Amino acid sequence: MITYREAKSSDWNDIKFIISLYPKILMQDHLPNWNKFFVAENEIRVVGCCALDIYSKRIAEIRSLVVMLDYQGKGIGIKLIELCLNKAKIKGVREVIVMTGKEKLFHKFGFN
Repeated sequence: MITYREAKSSDWNDIKFIISLYPKILMQDHLPNWNKFFVAENEIRVVGCCALDIYSKRIAEIRSLVVMLDYQGKGIGIKLIELCLNKAKIKGVREVIVMTGKEKLFHKFGFN
């Protein structure tokens, strides 16, 4: 069973570890702070993460979306994106951007 929540400071090492598994895809430098992340976890560990970096009321960016290989294809990335978009809406952000190589995934949410 996968559960989702906002990250805690104790998740920071797990978040950095998961991101480090994809060095050619995700930037290791200039990561958002831990408190901008949502995490997906099984009963044992964090298996996915995604950050919403809010720059102003006008704009925010979904960043650092990653799901461990064994958990891909199970809708975890979709749920993490939904959490980011919901937070942006609650915070009154007018526009959310994303830079990604996974265009098809983000097209489901109206990004182009």
